[in-house]
Amino acid sequence: MMTAQTGPELIVRPYQPADRAALFQIGADTAFFGEPIEFYMEDRRIFLDSFYAYYTDYEPEHAWVACAGGQVAGFLTGCTDTHRSERVLARKLIPGVMWRLLTGYYHPGKKTWHYARVAIAAWLRGEVPPVDLERYPAHLHINLAAEWRGYGLGKGLMQAYLAQLKQLGVRGVHLGTTSLNETACRLYGRSGFHLLGAYPTRMWAGLIDHPVENRSYGMEL
Repeated sequence: MMTAQTGPELIVRPYQPADRAALFQIGADTAFFGEPIEFYMEDRRIFLDSFYAYYTDYEPEHAWVACAGGQVAGFLTGCTDTHRSERVLARKLIPGVMWRLLTGYYHPGKKTWHYARVAIAAWLRGEVPPVDLERYPAHLHINLAAEWRGYGLGKGLMQAYLAQLKQLGVRGVHLGTTSLNETACRLYGRSGFHLLGAYPTRMWAGLIDHPVENRSYGMEL
């Protein structure tokens, strides 16, 4: 438990199903380098159903939330076996998202289709540093609401998840980010992660006016 010097009580606790809506909101509100996903995708449900639904619906036992005065202020979603998450993504989540696209449930626009094209092109160009999943099988994603950054909640979330992984006997953990997430990169370094690779990417050309690199970080436990 963490307590602020003034203001509401700050705590880190395991994720509960009732936290799903708040987790999704923060995830979408911070998806563009700390800003809302609507910068590059009109219907945030496409992103949330493709990405965060795995952690809340298939592996909630490895997710953590940070709360301020009882309200979710941030979260960490984790996966102990990246190969498993990739199978669920390919067999269940992506087919479901594609069906909802075809049936008109989502409302994509020009920004969404542009993002899809540049994301596929970046993948084909190999702009994401590879990770040895035998050495670093687990992974994580961490996000905080803008107004609750700088209170130590990110550190608390990271400590809780890493302690859980060690208790489970997981060999190692990795994460992906970009050079734009400078504060997060410092957190990863302080938490014991080291840089595995950094590749320049053209994925954000037109939205970011300076060079960006994709980064992979890892830690053996």
